[in-house]
Order: sequence, then structure tokens, then C-alpha cells
Amino acid sequence: MTINIYKIDRCVSTWLLTVIIMVLLMIVIGGITRLTGSGLSMVEWRPIWGFLPPLSEYEWSRVFNLYTSSPEYIKINNGMNLEEFKQIFFWEYFHRLWGRLIGIVFFIPLVFFVVLKKIPKAIIPKFFIILFLGGLQSIIGWWMVKSGLVNDPTVSQYRLAVHLSNALLILFFLVWVYLEIKVGVSKIRLDFSLFVFFLISTTIVAGAFVAGMDAGLMYNEYPMMGGSLIPETYGDYKFLDPFENPASAQFHHRHLALLTAIFTLIYAINIYSKTDDNIIKRVAVFTALIVCSQFLLGIITLINMVPLHLGVLHQTGAVILFLSFIISMHRVNLTKT
Repeated sequence: MTINIYKIDRCVSTWLLTVIIMVLLMIVIGGITRLTGSGLSMVEWRPIWGFLPPLSEYEWSRVFNLYTSSPEYIKINNGMNLEEFKQIFFWEYFHRLWGRLIGIVFFIPLVFFVVLKKIPKAIIPKFFIILFLGGLQSIIGWWMVKSGLVNDPTVSQYRLAVHLSNALLILFFLVWVYLEIKVGVSKIRLDFSLFVFFLISTTIVAGAFVAGMDAGLMYNEYPMMGGSLIPETYGDYKFLDPFENPASAQFHHRHLALLTAIFTLIYAINIYSKTDDNIIKRVAVFTALIVCSQFLLGIITLINMVPLHLGVLHQTGAVILFLSFIISMHRVNLTKT
């Protein structure tokens, strides 16, 4: 077993774990924002002053008047009153607020720890990569929202997928660095585990295309799609079909999910049978359970036309599976070094 070469103050690992939990919650909050149709309620980006919500009737009237000029109000929510607007405004505001809080909780202690030399020089660059990705995420978020403020009151599925992908990348770096600090240095190897991890990640991002085109609201049956295994309109968009055809997006997501479940189970059984490490065995069992639960939950969510509670649970399950596999991959590769 590799010995942990980093001697780091406990407050550093506690800080990093806090940020990880906040990012996990951020992804869940983002899912709620999407599913409640709240994402386009704030039509302006105010990186500094946007920290505060509207605090007066005048300010509420101002932001509501801005919203009434947006495509979403004109084409979907025409006639919505101020009180109804406040309900959808809440989740988008809270989503942006939570992102700002993550930035503060990460950046200020990072500066403090670097100045006091509580973080080894060897891993400081990794923290600055995370800082860069976090700043980039806020820009991507507004870039995504802007796509729904022009003509069509829906955000671009491409930009939504980029937004989610960057969130997963941030989470990966955070968890990997945390495990290096707490457990030991590990390596990412070009083996079966990396293939399965790529498959899990691809399936989650494919889900962003389903969400971006509301593809979960069609073909609410499994395994058939309109009486056939393959939807009738499959291939209509040629090379862009996987990304712009809702039926194809759902088809790919459901079958990627099936492949992910199969290969993750094979991986879990394989590492469970080849190790005496009790931690690896427990992680393998947990990973197998969560991938099966996630697959079944996906079917239930689809059949029920993606209600809020099931949609949020499904996205949360995807993040838990992603997190579980990172821990497993890190631990298994650790024992080989």
C-alpha cells in the first residue's frame, strides 16, 4: 500500500471536503433549477451586485419587467404575475448564490493556506486548475443562459452539456486531490477502469442532451419506443442526430445507461474477487448497488414523465455513482503503485 507522502494540516482536508460537499449540492440545485423551469428567470448577469436578491418592491418590479421582455415570458409564461415570478426566480437566484459561495469558500482559504505554506508546492498547481475551472464555470453558466434569451426560450443543449461536463471535471479534481491528501498518491491508468469511468461520464453528459431537449417527455415506455426498439425518427438529422433529435438523444442515453450498468457490474465483481482490501470490497459492493439502482430509477423516471422528485433523485444518483467510481479507481490504482 502506498504511504501518504503529503503531511497536511487537518483543517486543509476539512476545507476541501466542505468544498466537495458544496459542489455536490450545487449539481443537485442545478438539476432542480432546470426541472422547475427556473433557469431563464434572471435575464441579467451581475457578477458582484447579483449576490443580493431584490430587496424592495421597486427592485422586484425592475427584474420582473426585464423578464416580461424575454422570449420565455412572451412565448410560455405570458400573463404570469409577480408572485408567480418570485417562485421561479428563487431557484435560479439560489443556484447563482450557491456558486458564489463555493467560490468564496474555496478561494479565500486557498490564499490563506498557500501564504502560510500549509499546502505542499507539488499539489498547489492542482488547486489553481480547480480555481480556473470554477471561474470558467460561472462564465459558461451565463453563456448557457444567454442562449435562451434571444429567440427560442430554451437553453442550448450543447451549452448545457458543456456546463455539466465542467462541473463533473471540477468535482473529479476536487475528489482526486482530497483522496491524495487523505489516502495517498494514485495514478490514472489506461485500463478497464478508465474505460468504465469514461462510459459513466459519457452517459451522464448524454443525459444533459436529453434534459436540454426535454426528450424525457416523449416515449415514456421501456424498452420500446413507440412500438419499436428504435424510434421512427432516428437518424433524421444525420451527423447531428445524437445532439439535435430528441428521440435519438433519449435512445442513446437509455442504451448508454444499459451498457454502463453492465460494464460497471463487471468491473465491481472483478475488483471484489481480486482483492483482500476490505475498503475496496465495500466500495465495489456500493458501486454495484448504486449503478443498478440508478438504472432502475432512470426507467421509473422516464415512465412517469420525469416528475420533479424523480428527476432530482436520478441526477443525484448519477453524481453518487460518479463519485463512487472515482473513489474505487483511486483506491484500486493506489494498491498497485
